[in-house]
Amino acid sequence: QTSRAPAISVSAESCIPAGLRLGPVPGTFKLGKYLSDRKEPGPKKKVFSYAVPPVFQVRMVRGELVDEAGSSALEWIGLIRAARNSQEQTLEAVSDLPGGQIFYRALRDVQPGEELTVWYSNPLAQWFDIPVTATPTHDEKGEERYICWYCWRTFKYPNSLKAHVHFHCALSHGRPFLHHDH
Repeated sequence: QTSRAPAISVSAESCIPAGLRLGPVPGTFKLGKYLSDRKEPGPKKKVFSYAVPPVFQVRMVRGELVDEAGSSALEWIGLIRAARNSQEQTLEAVSDLPGGQIFYRALRDVQPGEELTVWYSNPLAQWFDIPVTATPTHDEKGEERYICWYCWRTFKYPNSLKAHVHFHCALSHGRPFLHHDH
């Protein structure tokens, strides 16, 4: 995501089939930089699979999603929110080779009305030095929490912690991600 805290959520207007690749993702890739534990409501933008002709027509031409005029319709890719956890994730960010172009791949069939959310594939996370796992602890109420082992800040979701460690925690820079058992 290239802008700070996009106010638009992107949802499917028609079924997006599992395995469909979207992209490449334009701009500087900083997925999760502005991820927070809370989901801010905002206006919605609907996107369509190439298989169903919607009002705003998008179709496949030479392997790329284009609009009815033949120009790129991928401006909305940068508006897709980072997934806070694997349960809400519908897409994963992938690359064919380290340092190459980044695409989003549907992890499963995305149903009409469902929000598109994305997180790094394990190989891409390793390439960017993003933590791949986060182990929860439990607070006094028994709820799962994720703790930054550098600054002790707590998070409700694992990807919020991973993004914090990579992008924001001043105490973690230059050191690998520590797990709670270290």
